[in-house]
Amino acid sequence: MLDTLSCLEKFAAAVRSHADLSLHNVSFGDPAYVCVRNRFSDTLAETVTCSPDGGFITSWGYRLGDAGNIEDAAARLAYLLAALPA
Repeated sequence: MLDTLSCLEKFAAAVRSHADLSLHNVSFGDPAYVCVRNRFSDTLAETVTCSPDGGFITSWGYRLGDAGNIEDAAARLAYLLAALPA
């Protein structure tokens, strides 16, 4: 079984590599999630969870990628939140 908490921790670390993004909230409860926002906007924000199969899913159901390539999943989120590339 995939450790979704570990995947979310790695995803949060990858998000931090994007200068325009900030972690707004992190919860390792049930369900575990990270809230990420564009640090220059109060409205550009997204909540991301990790599914049991390792997929990173936004609050509106968009699949960003999977645990096999966390950096690309974080880059897709940065693109969606109008952040500059890392």
